[in-house]
Amino acid sequence: GTMPLLKLIVLALLIRRGKPVCRLQGTAQPPELTKAGDFILGGIFTFRTGFKGSVPTFQSLPSPPKCLNINTREFKFAQTMIFAIDEINQNPAILPNHTLGYKIYNACGMSNIMKSAIDLANGQRRIIDESNCTKSDTAQAVIGHSGSTPTMGFAQIIGRFHIPVISHFATCACLSNRKEYPTFFRTIPSDYYQSRALAKLVKHFGWTWIGAIAVENEYGLNGMAAFIQAAQEDGVCIEYSEAFSQSGPAQKLQRIVEIIKRSTSKVIMAFMSHREIKVLAAELYRQNITGLQWVGSDAWITDHSLSDSEGHSILMGSLGFTVSRAQIPGLDEHLRQIQPSQFPDSQFVKDFWEDVFDCSLNGSAKIQRKPCSGSESLQDVESQFTDVSELRFTNNVYKSVYAVAHALHNLFECEDGQGPFSNGSCADTKKIQPWQVLHYLQNVNFTTRQGERVYFDKSGDPPSRYEIINLQSVTSERLHVASIGVFDATLPSEHQFIMNGMNIVWGGGRNTVTVSVCSETCLPGTRKVLRKGRPVCCYDCTPCPDGEISNTTDSVECLKCPIEYWPNVRGDTCILKETEFLSYTEIIGVILIFFSLMGVILTTFIAIIFFQFRETPLVRANNSELSFLLLFSLTLCFLCSLTFIGRPSDWSCMLRHTAFGITFVLCISCVLGKTIVVLMAFRATLPGSNVMKWFGPPQQRLSVLAFTLIQVVICILWLTINPPFPVKNMSLLQNKIILECALGSPVWFWAVLAYIGLLAILCFVLAFLARKLPDNFNEAKFITFSMLIFCAVWITFIPAYVSSPGKFTVAVEIFAILASAYGLLFCIFIPKCFIILLRPEENTRKHVMGKTTNDIHC
Repeated sequence: GTMPLLKLIVLALLIRRGKPVCRLQGTAQPPELTKAGDFILGGIFTFRTGFKGSVPTFQSLPSPPKCLNINTREFKFAQTMIFAIDEINQNPAILPNHTLGYKIYNACGMSNIMKSAIDLANGQRRIIDESNCTKSDTAQAVIGHSGSTPTMGFAQIIGRFHIPVISHFATCACLSNRKEYPTFFRTIPSDYYQSRALAKLVKHFGWTWIGAIAVENEYGLNGMAAFIQAAQEDGVCIEYSEAFSQSGPAQKLQRIVEIIKRSTSKVIMAFMSHREIKVLAAELYRQNITGLQWVGSDAWITDHSLSDSEGHSILMGSLGFTVSRAQIPGLDEHLRQIQPSQFPDSQFVKDFWEDVFDCSLNGSAKIQRKPCSGSESLQDVESQFTDVSELRFTNNVYKSVYAVAHALHNLFECEDGQGPFSNGSCADTKKIQPWQVLHYLQNVNFTTRQGERVYFDKSGDPPSRYEIINLQSVTSERLHVASIGVFDATLPSEHQFIMNGMNIVWGGGRNTVTVSVCSETCLPGTRKVLRKGRPVCCYDCTPCPDGEISNTTDSVECLKCPIEYWPNVRGDTCILKETEFLSYTEIIGVILIFFSLMGVILTTFIAIIFFQFRETPLVRANNSELSFLLLFSLTLCFLCSLTFIGRPSDWSCMLRHTAFGITFVLCISCVLGKTIVVLMAFRATLPGSNVMKWFGPPQQRLSVLAFTLIQVVICILWLTINPPFPVKNMSLLQNKIILECALGSPVWFWAVLAYIGLLAILCFVLAFLARKLPDNFNEAKFITFSMLIFCAVWITFIPAYVSSPGKFTVAVEIFAILASAYGLLFCIFIPKCFIILLRPEENTRKHVMGKTTNDIHC
């Protein structure tokens, strides 16, 4: 029982004697570049691309990874951070009486980067004694990293300690998630905007059938997913989407190359870093797969190390986005004044120096190179490191440093009682907490000396604005990038995309725009019909149905033309339908007019002959008064056919049917009168007959008037109750409007015809009965024959009238009028004219009356 008590006493003594100290466990990794200051800014960059790591055995501490090729762009980022800190320290307007220091880590490999971030959060003093603690060893903020995946790793960890992380190049949209990354900020727009902008870019050039390849990590997969979603919203189809990693199995890369080779799309959206694009381009180059149009994310599109790649020519003509260019006065001078003596503890600076001057620094193992002292100058050296003509991401590093400086400056400017914290308090300037710096950083809003406004939204993202760039030439010496436009997500959607009209070099170095579609554009006049089981970009073009048009390319549906319009030949415009009616100018109209006028002339000529020979027995025996009335009515019949020709109007519609009805009844009444006279005349020749006094000239006139008056009454009733009127018939022919006369009421029209038909049949029957009379009274035979023609014409007229289309209905009606009028004229008058003119010896009273008859006085 005494043992536990003894342990407690010893523990109590130890606690009383011990000091409140923190001891660093393990060995801290030293920063590559460092400088003391009142406030420390951390930087994590990867000065070397690629590394070789050993497989851990977990029996001893794993050795650090061996870093490979020098990455001058990353070193330039670090030097820009140093330049900005020196500039702020010399500027009395920002953080007066305080200096900024830096600890910049050169970390390659994920574990190394994470370790660097923890060192910045933790500090590097071996022992921290709280009783003697003047200032925090923790970095106020961490600038970096260039990659999204490493940044996500350490931003999540040090975010739990409220330390701000500001990246100049990590674009993954996932980093905007404030729950996962509560302290993350960036001076480069999120891939969310870049993905949508890339989709707009693809759509802008009419590429609707594309492939997509990404790096197999969160940056690539998230960027590609956002791009595919935005592209599909814009009507772009993805033929394939694949992902691979530079360090992944070679078979995966070969499979992707095989997919590219087999695919029909010519445009590839590449969401990857410069490492993956170089590997892919080199493999495509080896297999001679050319003529591809690359569209790239900003992670590789401006990387100068592309010019080192074996297949750099494959990437010529690539399009993509990058952050806007900027000028940083003084940076050029700063970069050219760097010497290894400024960074005596940095092994990288020594390696960089030896690489630039191709020499061996004092004490270096590279004895095969010429020796150098480190006092050489970069003033006359032209390299990617000293080139400040294309400052894009470098400017983002510059802005990041200034954002932290402005946040700290605003924290020191705080007046007690007006502060942002509880009860208007300010931060304790002797012991600044990281979360307080975080608050000021979130609300920072300033304009750089170059006139660029810097602020962050609630997700830590800057305003989204990109330059659209075109790799116009890629050689082993350099990369020539041209700015061809701007994308600004802060503008309304229809104005976000602004091209500057500069000449573009297309994929593979072509001068003409690349074509990448699954199906060719459907021209106006056709519509898209999707192919079964294929993406929406794969379709066939079918002509619009009759009466419909499409006036845009790639129309999904056709539009119906208004009722009075019809598609043109191409089917892309509705034009006013052609109007059709029987015109005076067309051939059929001219022929009908000719026959009408010929009929009038012939009738007039016959009337003149009858008038000249009115005293001859033949004319007197054939009832000259009714003959002249019949000739007059036939003239009207020929003339009334003219009312059917020409554009229908209210008056012409009413006139044509009524005139036709009345003139024909007048005509048939005269024929009927003549037939009755023939019958009566025969009766009068019989002994003791007094019948002619009952049907003398007054009764003949009266009967004609009575018969005609009935038709006049029918026509008046028709015109009063429901008269004919002009209409546009659009149902008969699809592409034409037929101008015609509607009957108003068909009942009245058929009543008019029926009445004419009734008189004609009556006339025919009477004439038929009179046909057996003595041979000299042969007028009855002619009337019978004329009525036979008349009835035959009008009986055949009915089906022809009903079935004829459009203007031919009118032509049939005119033909029926002319045929029946000519029939009457020829049958009744031509035989008499023949005797009068050519057989005058037969035109005698004896011959006309015959031996058995008495004189007939008509």
